[in-house]
Formats: sequence, structure tokens, C-alpha cells
Amino acid sequence: MVFASQLRAGMAVRHEGQTYSVLVADYHPGQGKMGGVTHARLHNLATATIWETSFRSELKLEELPVERQPMDFLYADAGDSYFMNPESYEQVGIPNALIGAHARFLRPEMRLTVEFVEGSPVKVLFPEIVEVRIADTAPPVHQQQDNTWKPARLDNGVEVMVPQFIKTGDMIRLSVENLKYHDRAKGSTR
Repeated sequence: MVFASQLRAGMAVRHEGQTYSVLVADYHPGQGKMGGVTHARLHNLATATIWETSFRSELKLEELPVERQPMDFLYADAGDSYFMNPESYEQVGIPNALIGAHARFLRPEMRLTVEFVEGSPVKVLFPEIVEVRIADTAPPVHQQQDNTWKPARLDNGVEVMVPQFIKTGDMIRLSVENLKYHDRAKGSTR
């Protein structure tokens, strides 16, 4: 059991028979005789809905263990992505809706950490920076100014903005969260 004031993002809890993953939890201490309150955003693991609520700080919730396993991405098929545990060779299908927009960056044999709660996958953790190939962009322009950007299409179809010196076929490092160019990858040409 865990007090509501101890909730942290990434935890899994059970409340009123429902299993939730904690997305955000902010504790606000009370003053005087007023007790503290925890404002939380929870993801219902059964219905995939988001619930924003406030808990009294002394409320006890059942904490569930979150198991993290490194898994290799195999392939995507009909709305699901399939991963394999490299030690046990056990395979699991995870709905792309659960992975979210990051599913576009999955590559065969890519090793990622998958979080499980009660044996069911709940989240795929991506690295902050991924290496991707530029499939199409305007020819490079070498100028004195390096602060101008141009659109580029990645090999997975995602459009991003890159500096003028980047050319088709280059490998770049990209922030997965906001799709911002980070830098050119080492050994970046074909």
C-alpha cells in the first residue's frame, strides 16, 4: 500500500478495482488542520482512458509492481507491434495505440524497454534520441548562415526541419519527443 502523497509518475496502482498507471502526480501540502491533496493524472490500463482526480494525502492505494524487460522489436502487423524477449524468446503483441506516435520510429531488431503490470504490457520506453535516415530533402546549400532550416522527409514518412547542409541519405539524430533535429549522426552518409 502507498499513500496518495507518495504517488510518482511511472507507478502502477489499483483504486476501486481498476488498475492505473500514474502519468503525473503533484502533492500539495495542506495548511493548519487542512490535509494535503495529491492531484493526479491516471491512465486506466483496462479502458485506455485518462482520469484526472484529486486524492486526500492519507488515502491508501494498492501499489502494483512495474516490471521492465528489454525486448527486441520484430515487426508490425494489423495495428499491433510484436516484440521478443531476447533471453526467453517469448513474443508479445502490443497495440500501436498503446505505443502512440512513437511507433513510427520502430525498426527491426531495435531493443527497447517494455513495462509490464500484472503480465500485461503497459508502455514501451523509447530513447530520447534516435538515428533516422533522410529520404528526401532539397539539395544542400552551403552558406555563411547556419540558422536557416528546410523541410525533410524521413525514411518512415515523418516530416521534420533540418539545417541547410543536410542532404538526402544523411543519418541524423532526432529528439523523439518533439521531432527536433539534434545533430548529424557519425558516419552519416550511405
